[in-house]
Amino acid sequence: MNYLDAIQWDTHGLVPVIAQEQGTGDVLMFAWMNREALQKTVELGRAVYFSRSRNKLWFKGEESGHVQTVHDIRIDCDQDVVLLKVTQTGHTPGIACHTGRHSCFFSVLKDGVWQPSDPVLKDPQTIYK
Repeated sequence: MNYLDAIQWDTHGLVPVIAQEQGTGDVLMFAWMNREALQKTVELGRAVYFSRSRNKLWFKGEESGHVQTVHDIRIDCDQDVVLLKVTQTGHTPGIACHTGRHSCFFSVLKDGVWQPSDPVLKDPQTIYK
């Protein structure tokens, strides 16, 4: 069986993907892949996602330069979630979020309010063209 056929794709042909930093274990981001995105990720050794809002492949870092080098690709026990173990490159420390933060999971619930807990490492206005 082809590795792509083992994935439990949703009705739109997508699978959720979690990107986790290999060195720290930090969860960097959540995204989606279609078959082509997963195939390209395997071929290139870098994260390629599917952008639902743009309806096209999204090569992580294509605009920002914040590329994710993929070291390990895993699926969960139900084969319906992909986990990428990555190294985030392009800035030190690595920036995975379009807000200029290390991780997309930067808001913490405190006293019933979502509060940013991680600093902006680089102004997004200077990242994207």
